[in-house]
This record gives sequence, structure tokens and C-alpha cells, in this order.
Amino acid sequence: MRPFLEHLQRPPEASWSMLNRRLDDAIPFEWHHHPELELTLTLNSVGQRFVGDHVGSYGHGDLVLVGPNLPHTWASRDKLDATAPHVALVLWFEREWLEAMINGSVELRPVRDLIDRSVTGLAFAPETGLALQGEIEAIFALPPLQRLLGLVSILGRLSGERPQPLSRVAPRAAEGSRSRLDRVLTHLHQHYTEPVSLPELAEIAALSVSGLHRLFTRHTRTSIGAYVTALRIGDACSRLSSTDQPVQHVADAVGYASLANFNRQFRTSRGMTPREYRGRFR
Repeated sequence: MRPFLEHLQRPPEASWSMLNRRLDDAIPFEWHHHPELELTLTLNSVGQRFVGDHVGSYGHGDLVLVGPNLPHTWASRDKLDATAPHVALVLWFEREWLEAMINGSVELRPVRDLIDRSVTGLAFAPETGLALQGEIEAIFALPPLQRLLGLVSILGRLSGERPQPLSRVAPRAAEGSRSRLDRVLTHLHQHYTEPVSLPELAEIAALSVSGLHRLFTRHTRTSIGAYVTALRIGDACSRLSSTDQPVQHVADAVGYASLANFNRQFRTSRGMTPREYRGRFR
């Protein structure tokens, strides 16, 4: 269940993208990531939300800001109104583009802080999502300039909220070391089900092993081993909640040759066994 890289198309008349997604049957599990930030308001839908290593329930009015390249998906279980579709109102925008506007405006500094915090994924209270529903819905009918002003207004309002951080595996901004860290993170996200070789990672980063450790812990606030464990357990959570795969199969698929070690790591991370966790979604 490695996330696939989604390439988003931007309309020629705008600097950012949006989608009014309406699905009659279900919101499917589509584990993906992209370099753009994503603000999603979900309506008339109930299910599970997956962001990084976070797995949680969502409902009507779910509003989430997902940071750049943070894997995520929603998977629905039911609708509030069976005669109406699941609705996902999605706004995508690039961090560099938004920062170019923010850096020249003192008034937008709170938005900069919001964007910085989005690397973990941020979930706002449903009341906030429902309060902004009309404003977000209206933005789809506006001409490009008013649409841009509407986006800035929405982000400005959200910057005054206290959202819940979601994922524990999202890296911080790495400034000049960004490319080195990006290469390491890309490799880990593509190969976390395989044994981790520190010399190989150090070679990818063009650093010594000790230099790699310093770089990684400085910008992710965790160790490489803990980061990989979080990726594996997050993948296991998505499999346990959305499939009927045997626990032994799940353990093997996410990189654990020993079922006992998998059970131990899972209990440490989630406070329950994999079977108990699966039982919460049945």
C-alpha cells in the first residue's frame, strides 16, 4: 500500500486547483501524495481518514489541511443522506506560491504559521468545517481573482483555529538540507517494508552515518528506526481497518518477519493488539 504520486493539473487562468468531488457509491481508499498542500471539506459521509501514520474516524463537516507530500486518503463507510452523494470539496495550492504572497504581508503571518504546521496534517473541528461550508462551496462559482481572495480569506480564518495535528511521521522544513532529507524520505517511503540499511541511506544523502542521524533527527524530531516503524504501523492500520487480510499476512506485508515483534510494536504504538484494533472497525 505504498502511496502513489498524484500529478495535479492547474487551470491556465488560476495559480491553484480545486475539485468538487461527488460520489454516489463511496469514497474509495486511494493512498496517494502530492507536492501541493490540500484543504478538504467532506460532507454527507462517514468513514476512516488516513494521513501519514494517523488513522481516525471522520464525519459530516470533516475539514483537514494536508501538508506537502504527506500520504493520505479517505475511505467511506456510509452516508448521512442515502439519496445524496458523498461530497469532497478539495482545494490544492503550492507552498512556494503561497509563501511568495505571505512573505510580503505582515497581515498574513498567521497563515504562514498555519502552513508550517500543516506538515503533520491538521484536522479542524467539524463545527469549523460546517461554518465554512458556504464559503468553500461558493468559491467554485467565483471568477479567478475573487476565487483567489476567497482562498486567502478561508486560510486566514483557519489560522485563528486550534486544529488537531494528525501524523507523527511528517518531516519539518529542512532549509538548505532539504534535498538530502528528501532523498532519504523518498527512499524510506518507497522501501519501508524492506530491511533498513543505514550505510545505504547515508550514501543516498551523501553523508556519513553519524551525519545522517544528525540531519534526520534535527528535521523530523525522531530517529530513522522510529520513523520506519511509524510508516509500517500506519500501513498496518489501513490494512486492518479496510481489508480482511490475516494478521500474519499484514505483518509480513508491512515488513515484519516475526508476528510476535509486529504484535509488540503495534501494541506499543496503538495501545492494543492488531486484532483488537481491527475489531473497532467491525
